Amino acid sequence: MHLGRKKAHRKSMLANMACSLIEHKRINTTVTKAKALKQFVEPLITKSKDDTTHNRRTAFRYLRNKEAVASLFRDVAVKVGDRPGGYTRIIKLGNRLGDNADMAMIELVDFNDVYTNKEEATKKTTRRSRAKKPAETPAVEATEEAPAVDAPEKDDSAQE
Repeated sequence: MHLGRKKAHRKSMLANMACSLIEHKRINTTVTKAKALKQFVEPLITKSKDDTTHNRRTAFRYLRNKEAVASLFRDVAVKVGDRPGGYTRIIKLGNRLGDNADMAMIELVDFNDVYTNKEEATKKTTRRSRAKKPAETPAVEATEEAPAVDAPEKDDSAQE
C-alpha cells in the first residue's frame, strides 16, 4: 500500500509505527495504516522466533532502533514462540472526529489479557478433576478404616 507517501517516507513511518507497537504492545492509527503495519511487522516477528545474528541484523535493517530489536527478540518472541502466525489483531474503533477517518487499534495478540484469558482453561480442568475425585475418595476412606481396625487390636494385645 502506498498510503499517499513516497517510498522513503512510507518506510520511515512503518518503521516508527512498528517500534511503537513493539514497545507499547498496542497503538491507535487509521485502518489503512494498521493493515500496512500488519504486513510489515508480522514477518519480523516470525524472524524473531529464531534468535540468530542474521535475523537480528535483518530486523534492525527494517526497524532501525536497537531497543525495539532487543525487545522484539527478548519479550515478544518468547510470548509468540508457539503461535504459527497471526501475531497482531486489528480492532476497528469508529471514525476520527477531525477528518472522519476510519480508526483502528492494532495490538499484539499474546499481550492482551482481555481476549487471551488462560484462567478459563484452568477452571475447566479443575471442574473435570473435581468430578473424578468423588469416585476416588471412597477407596481412600476404605484404606484408612482398615489400619484403624488393626491398631486397636494391637493395643489390646499389648495391654494383656
